[in-house]
Amino acid sequence: MTPTIDQLLVKKTDSLETVLRTIDASAQGICFVVDEDQKLVGILTDGDIRRAFMNRLTLSTAAVEVMNTNFTSRSIDTPREELLQLLDHRIRHIPLLNETGQPVDYACIHRYNRFPVSEPELGGNELEYVTNCIKTNWISSAGKYVRDFEAMVAEYCNVPYAAAVSNGTVALHLALDALGIGKGDEVIVPDLTFAASINAIIYCGATPVIVDIDPTTWNICPKATKRAITSKTKAIMPVHLYGLPAEMDAIRDLAKKHNLLIVEDAAEAIGSIYKGKKAGSMSDVATFSFYGNKTITTGEGGMVLFQDEETYKKAIVLRDHGMDKNKRYWHNFVGYNYRLTNLQAAIGVAQMERIDDIVARKIELGKLYNEGLKDIAEFQLPASFKDVTNTYWLYTIVLNDNCELDRDTLIGKLQQNGIETRPVFYPLHAMPPYQQYVRDEEYPVADRVSKRGICLPSYLSLQPSEIEFICGVLRKQVSLVKL
Repeated sequence: MTPTIDQLLVKKTDSLETVLRTIDASAQGICFVVDEDQKLVGILTDGDIRRAFMNRLTLSTAAVEVMNTNFTSRSIDTPREELLQLLDHRIRHIPLLNETGQPVDYACIHRYNRFPVSEPELGGNELEYVTNCIKTNWISSAGKYVRDFEAMVAEYCNVPYAAAVSNGTVALHLALDALGIGKGDEVIVPDLTFAASINAIIYCGATPVIVDIDPTTWNICPKATKRAITSKTKAIMPVHLYGLPAEMDAIRDLAKKHNLLIVEDAAEAIGSIYKGKKAGSMSDVATFSFYGNKTITTGEGGMVLFQDEETYKKAIVLRDHGMDKNKRYWHNFVGYNYRLTNLQAAIGVAQMERIDDIVARKIELGKLYNEGLKDIAEFQLPASFKDVTNTYWLYTIVLNDNCELDRDTLIGKLQQNGIETRPVFYPLHAMPPYQQYVRDEEYPVADRVSKRGICLPSYLSLQPSEIEFICGVLRKQVSLVKL
C-alpha cells in the first residue's frame, strides 16, 4: 500500500532525525513540511538532508532550517491529466492542497501507474486467430494452429521435432517418460528452480538428486553435478534460470563422459543463446513453458523439443492417452491427456510471429536495468558473458553481503512505490516434499540467493523512464539505510 498524506507530513519544528524516520517509513524519499496551522510551507527530500549533513548540520537541526520552499503544488481539484503532465523524473511528488493551503493528498507517478512483475503482451494477431478457431469450430486439440505452432518453435530453435503440450510441467514429465526414465534412475536437478522441475522427476518414479548452484550464474553448478553422479544416474536436468543459459559445455562434457541424457528445462529462456545455440537445442530433449508470465504465452501451455525421431514418436503417443496413431482407441502405453488446444496454439502462433521483436525487447529491458544499477555495490546483477545471450525473463538482483537492507524490507519499500516484485524461488532442499532427497550435501549458494534475491518488473511494455524510476527507488533505499 502507498502511504497516505498524513504519513508524509512533518512539522517545521521537527528535527532532521524525525524527518528521516518519516522518510524511511514512507519509502517515498520525501516529506511535506507544515506550520502550526497545518499549512504547507516546504518540502524535504533525503537528498536535502544529505546535503545538510555535508554542511555540518546535525540530526537535531529543525526542518525549517533545511526545507526547500521552492516546490510545486496544486489544488486538490486539479485534473489528473494535468498532474500526469507535471510528474516526471524531476518532479515525482506533488502535494495537493485545499482552499486554505493545507495538504490533503498528493500525486505521484506510482499512484497512477503500478508496475507489475510481468504481464502478457497480446498486441499481434492473437484475437484474429482465436476468432478464426471459434468461427471454424476448431477449438480443441485438433486444428492447424497446433501444427503451425509446433513447426514455428522447432524452426526457431533449430531442432527437428516439437510437440505442443498443455503446460510446462507436463512437458518435463513427458520428456522424461519418453526417454524411458523411471524407477531406479537418478536425475540431477539444481536446488534453485521452480518445483515443476523436481516434481516431473518424481512423477516418473525416478529419484531426484539435488545439487547446489553456481554463485555467478545461479544455474546448476557443474562441479556439484560431477560429484553427484553415481552408477544410477540417468540424466542431468539443467535449468536456464530467469533466462540465463546454464553452463552447457560443462554439462554436455559430463553427459558424454558418463553416458547420460540431458533434459533441458528452458521454461524461462526461449530466445536465449549459449555459444551460438538457442536454448532448447543443446540436449536430448528440451522443454518450454508458455504460462501467462513467460516471454511468449498461450495462457497455459508448453512445448517439448526432440533431437531423436523415435523419442518424438513415442512422446506424441504418450501425449494422446498412449493411443496407437494407426489404430484408433488401441492403447500401446499408459498415456496422458497432455494435449494443447487449437485456441491456445492460435495465441502461440501469433506470439511466435513476433518472437524476434519480443526477445529483442526483453534483452533491451535487461540492458537498461544493468546500466541503471551497475554502480550500486550492494547488488549482484545477472551474470554477463560475451558468448551468451540472456533474455532476462525476470530481471533479478541479489543483495550482496555488504547490503544493510533486509530483502523483505526492500520488497515492502518497493511495494510502497507501486513496484511489484517477487522473491527468488525457495531452494528445493528446504521444502518438506523434497527433504527426503537431500543427501550429505550443503547448499550455501542456493540458500544465499534464495534469501537475498528479488525479481523486478520485466514486462514488455515497461518504458525506459519507468526503469529509471525503479532504479532510482532502489538507489534511494540503499542510500537511506546509510544515513
